[in-house]
Amino acid sequence: MELIGVEEAVLRVTDGATVMVSGSGAGHSVPQKFVDTLAEVFAREGRPRDLTTVRVVGIGDFADRGFSQLALPGLMRRTIGSNIGNEPRLGALVEQGSIEAYSFPQGVLSQLCREIAAGRPGLITGVGLDTYVDPRHTGGKQGSATEDLVEVIALDGREWLFFKAFPIDVAVIRGTTLDEEGNLTMEDEAVKGEMLAMAMAARNSGGVVIAQAKRLAQRHSLPARSVVVPGALIDLAYLDPDQTQTYVTEHSPYYSGALRRPASDGGDPLPLDVRKVIARRSLLEFHEGDICNLGFGISQMIGAVAWEEGIADRLVLTVEQGIFGGVPASGADGGAGFNFQAMIDQPSMFDFYDGGGLDITSLSFAQIDRNGNVNVHRFPGRLRGPGGFPNISARTGRICFVGTLTTSGLDVDISDGRLTIVSEGSVPKFVAEVEEVSFSGRMAAERGQTVRYITERAVFELIDGVVTLIEVAAGVDPHADVVAQMGFEPAIAAELGTMDKRVFTAGPMGIAATFAGPQ
Repeated sequence: MELIGVEEAVLRVTDGATVMVSGSGAGHSVPQKFVDTLAEVFAREGRPRDLTTVRVVGIGDFADRGFSQLALPGLMRRTIGSNIGNEPRLGALVEQGSIEAYSFPQGVLSQLCREIAAGRPGLITGVGLDTYVDPRHTGGKQGSATEDLVEVIALDGREWLFFKAFPIDVAVIRGTTLDEEGNLTMEDEAVKGEMLAMAMAARNSGGVVIAQAKRLAQRHSLPARSVVVPGALIDLAYLDPDQTQTYVTEHSPYYSGALRRPASDGGDPLPLDVRKVIARRSLLEFHEGDICNLGFGISQMIGAVAWEEGIADRLVLTVEQGIFGGVPASGADGGAGFNFQAMIDQPSMFDFYDGGGLDITSLSFAQIDRNGNVNVHRFPGRLRGPGGFPNISARTGRICFVGTLTTSGLDVDISDGRLTIVSEGSVPKFVAEVEEVSFSGRMAAERGQTVRYITERAVFELIDGVVTLIEVAAGVDPHADVVAQMGFEPAIAAELGTMDKRVFTAGPMGIAATFAGPQ
């Protein structure tokens, strides 16, 4: 291992290289100093250029940090990731056709690191069938991309998707402490990601591994069991003593697992608004002992609601980045967690999800159509991406898709166990046909999954492939306030239920006493 300056590390990257950068979302384990310096060096010298950049999770703060900084004409020719929504400036270049882009499921990219490391030709998976990433739809192509990187293959009478492997010329990873021999630990990090798999993939591709760390330790001083990436796999390294845990949190011992957050440190209760109503109703679908995943957006709030209700420790909440148990962080720190049982590698977490290990998941939606298809990744006027959504939803037995019935101007009053629509949103989210398919209703019916679509005023279920209205809130007219605001007419259950008034009532719902497994 050679310890150098970060600018020298950047200049070791050659034109046309495939560069994979570690980390997640808003700065979790992101080698941000490398990103900063790459942007500065390219702006000054025009090199390295024509790169293919790869990241498993979108890296950015939905504004100017992260991969948005790399949205410089000529720096990239191609980019591959799972969510470009974190990186709006990069997304704008892709929409202009200046950069080829591919959007693949987060778990696919995470696991593909191991396939590349092992010298295998690619990843074979059922994740993504009959969705946008299926080559019979878009094959994950965005912008000016034309090359086919995904194929449909048949094995044992079943269809699978084959995601092709590609060599990694440079892997840029991050940890906490680096010793003089290059051994890297991650004791202060909020997620582990796929640091080891990335390093092995680059090494076995004949590439270079560059590591960022916060501090340097004497050789032989690190506990061997704490080393995540052995020094033999790291070629170059630099230090960033100012690196922070995430873009908004300098360091939390709760996120790193060094300490457990006390129950008395609950903070202020979440305000009773439309988002909390939806999160509460979704939580009522969970059973004691369930192993769960909570997506982003409204779904992130379910962990906080479970914490308020005193039942967080009676569920096993997980986050795809590798947080197993505890309470997922929400907001800008989403992807982290606290009081977890374990922090595992991200590829292993997706192995568990893909194999059907989850009992239930709650995921946000952007659009739902008459066939029960869900779009979470394609928005008018701005590229996004699905993140881990396709993996999480592919094999989970019970799924809650959560969001408001309409958007753009929706205003509601919530009080006394009732919901009143003050102003209707101008854009329906239940549409005749989604723009692109992130989740296939047809595949869900074939797999026998239980699928519910939960809004602030109504709950629907996919029954025999048909979106069916099963509950409405007290005070809501099922025809004028629900069906008339949709782009298609759903089936209506013979016995239409009423949403639990506790989700619309201030103060805790008090569900701890009755919270139990399925009867």
